[in-house]
Amino acid sequence: MERIGALVIGAGPAGLMAAEALGAAGIPAVIAEAKAAPARKFLMAGKSGLNLTRAEPFDAFLTAYAEAAPNLRPMLEAFGPDQVCAWAEGLGQPVFTGSTGRVFPRAMKASPLLRAWLRRLDRQGTTLRARWHWTGFDGDTVRFATPEGPRAVLAGVTILALGGASWARLGSDGRWADAVAAQGVPLAPFAPANVGLRVDWSPPMARHFGQPVKGVALRAGNGPWHRGEFVISARGLEGGGIYALSRSLREGAPLVADLLPDWTPEKVADRLARPRGKASLSNHLRKALGLDPARLALLMEFARRLPEGAPLATLAKALPIRHAGPRPLDEAISTAGGVCWQAVDGDLMLTARPGTWLAGEMLDWEAPTGGYLLTACLATGRWAGAAAARRLQASCARM
Repeated sequence: MERIGALVIGAGPAGLMAAEALGAAGIPAVIAEAKAAPARKFLMAGKSGLNLTRAEPFDAFLTAYAEAAPNLRPMLEAFGPDQVCAWAEGLGQPVFTGSTGRVFPRAMKASPLLRAWLRRLDRQGTTLRARWHWTGFDGDTVRFATPEGPRAVLAGVTILALGGASWARLGSDGRWADAVAAQGVPLAPFAPANVGLRVDWSPPMARHFGQPVKGVALRAGNGPWHRGEFVISARGLEGGGIYALSRSLREGAPLVADLLPDWTPEKVADRLARPRGKASLSNHLRKALGLDPARLALLMEFARRLPEGAPLATLAKALPIRHAGPRPLDEAISTAGGVCWQAVDGDLMLTARPGTWLAGEMLDWEAPTGGYLLTACLATGRWAGAAAARRLQASCARM
């Protein structure tokens, strides 16, 4: 059995930030990571542009976390959007804010930031152990399956940052749930968040696969209208516009699209009332309403057989989108569910297992894409790491 001071399990953003907080307190951590390399999901998410955080007033930022906002507030107040930007720039990665308030590193990719981050952790004395699969607790010890065989570690403090239950191939498989529940810890069931919708398309829709849908507003149930882009794919509908409504759609709310959100219903009806002559209905719609091929395809798909006149104008402003529910859990960008908040104290330490903290997506919270997910992972990792450092320092002072 190996004895160490601080153990972090999971080398995603939450785990790396927990290790950094420990290192900043003069406590070098050992990070155990099941995969061959750290932060694989972080790198994948940053392939098309790493959205670090969101530049907006704090209270508006906080509402993205719904009922988990009161729990997350102190962590986000301590390490919110401003602090995330300063942290990235401290790693030599200047940031910029896009027109929608999303904040990105100027390099756009995640890899330069991760390399700088790992160098900082190395300077702090952090040790990374790859292919160390956590298998659970055994009394006071933590057990691993490693390339060298089973290992047991007794740590002064332990931080679990094992992620949610999506993208299993990148490390977030949720298999930790049984081992944590065995400690008497309550868990909420996993559910897909920020996930696409399954749609059983008619054959003519195949030629539109891959097309982006722009200039559309979406609404789930009686919620507010939300403007955002999405993509027509062979599997259904995917993209930020859909992800923002994931929770309501997962819970059964119907989805409606306004194909012309900048037009009044009267304007749509007036345009459709114009004589179409010998033009087909689809050509009439394209010319009268200015619908691009993607929006026209959605109207033809979900409103067939197309009525004419006022009923068609109504559909253009509130088109019911038929779907078969969310894509599978493992295809989701993130997950809802996880360890219930009542299982941890204000420092994110498990009350059922003092000396063990949680961080990141293991906790029961969800938020839309757009910088909210990563910011909360970083903030909870930093919070848990700082709390663990204080406990370990206090323990050493008593000895």
